[in-house]
Amino acid sequence: MKFKIAKNVLFAALQRVQNVVAARTTLPILSNVLLNAEKGRISLCTTDLEVSVKCSAEASVQKQGATTLPARRLASIVRELPDKPIAIEVDDKNIATLECNSSYFKIIGMSEDEFPPMSMPEGQYTYALDQGRLKDMLGKTVYAASTDETRHVLNGALLNFKGNKLSVVATDGRRLALVEHEMEVPREAETEVVLPTKALAELMHTLSEQGTVKVRSDGNKIAFEFDDVIVTSKVIEGTYPNYRQVIPGPAEQRVTVERETLLAALKRVSLVTTDKANAARLTFTNNSIVVSTTSPDVGEARETVPVKYTGKDITVAFNPEYVMDPLRTLTCDEIYIEITDDLSPGVIKCETPFLYVLMPMRVT
Repeated sequence: MKFKIAKNVLFAALQRVQNVVAARTTLPILSNVLLNAEKGRISLCTTDLEVSVKCSAEASVQKQGATTLPARRLASIVRELPDKPIAIEVDDKNIATLECNSSYFKIIGMSEDEFPPMSMPEGQYTYALDQGRLKDMLGKTVYAASTDETRHVLNGALLNFKGNKLSVVATDGRRLALVEHEMEVPREAETEVVLPTKALAELMHTLSEQGTVKVRSDGNKIAFEFDDVIVTSKVIEGTYPNYRQVIPGPAEQRVTVERETLLAALKRVSLVTTDKANAARLTFTNNSIVVSTTSPDVGEARETVPVKYTGKDITVAFNPEYVMDPLRTLTCDEIYIEITDDLSPGVIKCETPFLYVLMPMRVT
């Protein structure tokens, strides 16, 4: 195999695929990137057996072929090379030589025969939507996914293609984030899959703001194709809980709040929280929300956020990080907080089809 490629083109391609590579793995081949050179292009592929990423880039190919090279080491070398064309040649023993300007490297690789094949889903239906839209939907929900391995089906986000819309849902049992987007979904193409957190992170990393992404699934695997990239992933098996059941009905009070003002107040008062005392009290009183925290080991903090509110006084405690998570990802100027009492779930909404349900904390 022999080809020449621009340094910035190769580095950009390596950046797109190297996130999947684990820092430590029991299978050495999974630390490598599969390089395949053919007819004016090279393709790069990495996998951890659950998630695979493949992308392609233009190159001047003198001799077609394939090999695998250590992904992170190759990216580190390419990053430090001067901004000149890189010539790469691989012999029949999978030893690669890299030459760029006055730099020369020899890297020992492994045969492409050892690399796990990238399997595509066999689903006949393809959903198409805007890349920026999907990236935004994932960003507004992925933080609510569970990290508890005992509840495996919650270690990801549900993608529900039904009722002429895509619903993306994530929950860890204490909070739930839901965002919806209207799109054409034929009845015979309706499906739902739970995408693992690692695949969600990879999509967030590789999706761009413009262009179309095509989604295909067969119930066991799912593939996302966009630009010159393909991301495939196994889906999480199991039945996702009925998230509609935990969404409360109409609340007694609905308060409009400036998103950035509330976020800044929560950031400041949470500076005195500890692992043992990590609750923030939100007291809804006449035309204000008083945000306060108390920690026996540190002290206390209090901020007042002005709002239009004339209802009864309500004090409810939440984990401040859980309140800040959606506020960080939303872009609207104002949000709506819906509350009923100190023991009922709080709901955060905005002008877009977004909903966030948060269970209160019991504090004495």
